[in-house]
Amino acid sequence: MSKKIFVKTLGCQMNEYDSNRILDTVKEIGFAKTENLEETNCYLLNTCHIRHNAKEKVYHEIGRIKKKFEFKKKPFVIVAGCVAQAENDEMLKREPYIDLVIGPQAYHKINNKIEEFLNKQKKMEETNFDAESKFNYLNQIKNSSSKVSSFLTIQEGCDKFCHFCVVPFTRGPEYSRSFKEIISEAKILSQNGAREIILLGQNVNAYKNENYRLSDLIFEIEKIPEIKRIRYTTSHPIDMTDDLIDAYKFSEKLMPLVHLPVQSGSDKVLKLMNRKHSISDYLKIYEKLKTINSNIKFSSDFIIAYPGEEEEDFNKTFDLIKKVGFINSYSFIFSPRPGTVASNLNLIERQISQNRLEKVQKELFDNQIKVNKSLEKNEIKVLVENRINQSNKFFGRSEYMTSVIFDANDNDVGNIINVKINNSNQNTLFGDSVKKSEQKVA
Repeated sequence: MSKKIFVKTLGCQMNEYDSNRILDTVKEIGFAKTENLEETNCYLLNTCHIRHNAKEKVYHEIGRIKKKFEFKKKPFVIVAGCVAQAENDEMLKREPYIDLVIGPQAYHKINNKIEEFLNKQKKMEETNFDAESKFNYLNQIKNSSSKVSSFLTIQEGCDKFCHFCVVPFTRGPEYSRSFKEIISEAKILSQNGAREIILLGQNVNAYKNENYRLSDLIFEIEKIPEIKRIRYTTSHPIDMTDDLIDAYKFSEKLMPLVHLPVQSGSDKVLKLMNRKHSISDYLKIYEKLKTINSNIKFSSDFIIAYPGEEEEDFNKTFDLIKKVGFINSYSFIFSPRPGTVASNLNLIERQISQNRLEKVQKELFDNQIKVNKSLEKNEIKVLVENRINQSNKFFGRSEYMTSVIFDANDNDVGNIINVKINNSNQNTLFGDSVKKSEQKVA
């Protein structure tokens, strides 16, 4: 009997990277990826614990699978990721349809756990923190990702303990992978077709292995001829060191978009959050980078209506957004995560929270629209990632990570080309490759 695995991924880029590596791993025991849920005999849900009601979304998804296979042979059901880590054996008790619960630091054990279940039909959970063993195991299995823009996890876990965040409890303490192993994987990805590498970590700029820092990784990956662009996410302001800032001066492949979550524009609220940085610290980083290159732009994350946020605090956040002119940013009303310091704090009235969020999002969205509008009738450089389904349109991204849809040719995929922007909306630019436009004119 053929063994097929269907993987659904929720949440962050790191989960996407993990899902791809799980697929690489289970090939070793004969499982092949399928996009057809109907034919699968193993269903894996890779979960995220960051957003509101994350746990209930998992049970809703499992309920959907139960209904789908009501009159068919039940697939082997695995719940992986951060919700799995947080809930562990409670998931098996609440939902008997689940067969294996496995946390993100135990993926090196997934083959053994699958085979053990198939042999003994015994439900299991595996949620020990063991990042080093995990990556030592994964380093022996080739990364088969062949996307033009590829993720590469370099660091996991967090030691910051922000009062709203579950990451220290679901991903464990900060762990940085070996410098040599990361470079080796980057070279493999480039051979597979990657032209852009996005370095990932819960605190990616906290990366430190022996004497190597994130800046050293950037300059070493830059030496790989096939790699044309380098990005990283997500950062913490207190780890934005001068060597990393200077990388924006000397690196030819590091993109000029800095995603640096600030969360609030109020020092009082930042202290309540246990963020360990001030707005003054943040603005110093901003000013240093803008001095290096005035074209650098910032994106960020904002938690609105954090417990204790008063109108004055909110106004400081709004003023910071206007000062910096953030683009491509994320903003959410605070929602408590079980087990965190902030989980039992008094919430701000829902209508006040909603009003604040709407005001912030309008300013953030207006910034995006303004920046995108300014690019109309101009040429920009776009890395071509793929053709869109069966259409004649192609998808790529600008240097600032903005989605671009345009006319091009199949042989443009994997290349950086000039695209003339014809129009735009909040999230997307639309245009034609300059080469194709010139052909039309001719």
